[in-house]
Amino acid sequence: QVQLVESGGGSVQAGGSLKLSCTASGGAYRNNIAWFRRAPGKEREGVAAIYIFGGNTYYADSVKGRFTISQDNARNTVYLQMNSLKPEDTAVYYCAARTIWVPDLDATAYNYWGQGTQVTVSS
Repeated sequence: QVQLVESGGGSVQAGGSLKLSCTASGGAYRNNIAWFRRAPGKEREGVAAIYIFGGNTYYADSVKGRFTISQDNARNTVYLQMNSLKPEDTAVYYCAARTIWVPDLDATAYNYWGQGTQVTVSS
């Protein structure tokens, strides 16, 4: 059974930074790991994705230039470095995994999900 565990969330002021981690275990799931977020009262939104074996990345327009997704295969961990945070980045952030790499952020295509970590950005 695939398990994804997020960590690194917290509270920060606007303009600050946070680094989220997603540690994976339990199976051959890891070809494509992505971060999604859900803000209160809003739809789930894709943030960034990475292809584990090729290093390809894909970002939502709303975070390009501010967020960076990366990986440490030795630790089975994918990171999301978030800089220049804005209050509108406040959300629960989830990591998700699927076996096929496609450069998109279609949440319905992801098979495995973590429990989420809260990120709060104050103005």
